[in-house]
Amino acid sequence: MAAAGREEPPLGLEAVVEEAAAASAGFRLTAVRREPAVRLQHGASGLEPLAWSEDHRVSVSTARSIAVLEQLSDVHSGGQDMVIHRTAVAAPGAACMLKVGPKKEVAECKEKFASSVDPTVSQTFMLDRVFNPEGKSLPPMRGFKYSSWSPLGCDANGRCLLAALTMDNRLTIHANLNRLQWVQLVDLTELYGERLLEASYKLCKADTPCGELGDFPEFQRRHSMQAPVRMEWSGICTTQQVKHNNECRDVGSVLLAVLFENGNIAVWQFQLPFLGKESITSCNTIESGISSPSVLSWWEYEHNNRKMSGLIVGSAYGPVKIIPVNLKAVKGYFTLRQPVVLWQEMDQLPVHSIKCIPLYHPYQKCSCSLVVAARGPYVFWCLLLISKAGLNVHNSHVTGLHSLPIVSMTADKQNGTVYTCSSDGKVRQLIPIFTDVALKFEHQLIKLSEVFGCVRTHGIAVSPCGAYLAVITTEGMANGLHPVNKNYQVQFVTLKTFEEAAAQLLESSVQNLFRQVDLTDLVRWKILKDKHIPQFLQEALDKKIESCGSTYFWRFKLFLLRILYQSMQKAPSEVTWKPSHEDAKILISDSPGLGSTEDDQEEGTSKQASKQSLGDTGKGVDVDDTAEDSLHQSSDTGGREPMVEKLLEIQAQIEAVEMHLTREHMKRVLGEVYLHTWITENTSIPTRGVCDFLMSDDGYDDRTARVLIGHILKKMNKQTFPEHCSLCKEILPFTDRKQAVCSNGHIWLRCFLTYQSCQSLVYRRCLLHDSIARHPTPEDPEWIKRLLQGPCTFCDSPVF
Repeated sequence: MAAAGREEPPLGLEAVVEEAAAASAGFRLTAVRREPAVRLQHGASGLEPLAWSEDHRVSVSTARSIAVLEQLSDVHSGGQDMVIHRTAVAAPGAACMLKVGPKKEVAECKEKFASSVDPTVSQTFMLDRVFNPEGKSLPPMRGFKYSSWSPLGCDANGRCLLAALTMDNRLTIHANLNRLQWVQLVDLTELYGERLLEASYKLCKADTPCGELGDFPEFQRRHSMQAPVRMEWSGICTTQQVKHNNECRDVGSVLLAVLFENGNIAVWQFQLPFLGKESITSCNTIESGISSPSVLSWWEYEHNNRKMSGLIVGSAYGPVKIIPVNLKAVKGYFTLRQPVVLWQEMDQLPVHSIKCIPLYHPYQKCSCSLVVAARGPYVFWCLLLISKAGLNVHNSHVTGLHSLPIVSMTADKQNGTVYTCSSDGKVRQLIPIFTDVALKFEHQLIKLSEVFGCVRTHGIAVSPCGAYLAVITTEGMANGLHPVNKNYQVQFVTLKTFEEAAAQLLESSVQNLFRQVDLTDLVRWKILKDKHIPQFLQEALDKKIESCGSTYFWRFKLFLLRILYQSMQKAPSEVTWKPSHEDAKILISDSPGLGSTEDDQEEGTSKQASKQSLGDTGKGVDVDDTAEDSLHQSSDTGGREPMVEKLLEIQAQIEAVEMHLTREHMKRVLGEVYLHTWITENTSIPTRGVCDFLMSDDGYDDRTARVLIGHILKKMNKQTFPEHCSLCKEILPFTDRKQAVCSNGHIWLRCFLTYQSCQSLVYRRCLLHDSIARHPTPEDPEWIKRLLQGPCTFCDSPVF
């Protein structure tokens, strides 16, 4: 066994906990509060009520619903607060009844057990909420027990799915397809109950016949084998699908592991994108052999370009082990030959939470896997790495972290940092430090009372890139007294500085702004406060653009310029959507019966004009209009002109960057047209118009574009294939990348992904309302459908 760093005495007394706060001065963290705090309508419920998805949505399990808070890095708003879009997944109205047999027989058995003269049967039956989810004399089982986010790219829009487990053991999968409403795609509890009923409640045909439903042990067994405890998603893997012509094609799939009360694990395999029941590929059940299971997590390890997968299961009695998962149809995966025991002592310390973090061992020069588990007030850790000798396992405990049991644990998978919290408002940051053999932990204390005041904590979650920590809080004790009412809030604190976020964005391997919204929000906050882009960031970004020319850095530059433009805008003096009552007074004063003077009329007219000017500025659809309106908002002529010149300069830079990104995407679209057309044909994409638009600017000299256009025009053989207006059949010229206008004045918006005119009543729009795109049609070839699946070319946001 390898020893953990900074071990403390077995029982973490308050004095020991406070003394450990001085550890690791080199990793000092300053947590800063980030507004706004989101108040929950109902109290938090379940274990680990907070979860943060890869597409930057925070799910909060409450007593009536799952509140979903989506973080946006809005480039059209000048407010410094974090921008959050709020939706909710409502809890089902009816109680979930597990299928253990025919309804009539089940009702008779329940009546029999409730009226049994044996108190060990009647009292056990009446008090077990799995048998009685509807409540009767007991309070109803409302709310959610747990929620889990899938990896990015699983739903029809390429975003995350939400698996939700209610208090009454209903497991469902939801998708947010139109941003305003969550849709239930499938009820896995119902499907699994039907499978068990068809198999006569046996896992395999060789099992001994089950007993009668009237026997109370059999009644308990049928419930425990389909009552979920936890569920977790795997990473996206690739499977091979055989087509009708015996060709094989790679299909993306994802696995959902569901842990039941009896220790069994159901592994569901879904084909991507997941659309519902028809996307379920298979369901296999594994016996873990763990008694009283409490938590579940996927173990995914990569070694020499091959992946190994398994399931980590923890028990309420203390043991932790990895269960092999046989993935036959998944490419590049191999499985364990036998279970691996990580901790075998039955020490009665329940395993509350498990996180698996892939890391690189700098001394062993190989990839490794760090498994951390919260057990009471301690953190159990286990380092696994494969060497020539086989699978090496090093494990130990980190003690002295909290004086109370750990109620929530989260991990930043990018750098391996682990965060734990107890109910007294104290959060610990644990940083793994590798040694020659294993590792040790440096840890420090984050007192939320210094940030939020006296609070109690109920759950934490770290953002995907480690920039923010979300915390569920309620009021703490005041003057030694507990609060009369509890107000549950989700609050945010920063874990990185602006400089760290900017450096991570510049050196990112992801190169996608949407997947790093938490980092871009820190940068946005800094620019809006200081009203300028730091010089070091401008120079580093320009150097990146010159050296590699990736469109990611151009999009990052566009983001910075847009935020800078918003920071220079003058905020309206009042809320623009509120109706103005002064206009009515002006009309009354203008009436001849009141005898208003000419001066009063002029004053009223000037007030009304200034109100109209503010209203126009608030709408702010076009950058040109906003810049012109800012002229009238300033009363100082001397100070107005430099500000207007600055705004016009920034506006010109924004337009130049947008034009560069448009041209680069046009080259990509033309490349797809060239690769997928063999003869002269109408692809429905305005190819000739895009070519002419690219070559219309004499200052644009791109050899790659000229060569590509020459090949395409040669293949088109003097054909133009123009677009026609659906209303008047006139030709739609390609003179603008955003819209098409025919000779009769009919205006159609253009799709920013294919540059086709959207001549329909419905179309899609990107998350930040940058651009619009059309819906794919059945007549579109596969390569056009792939183009329409792309993100926004300006902000990397998905399209709805």
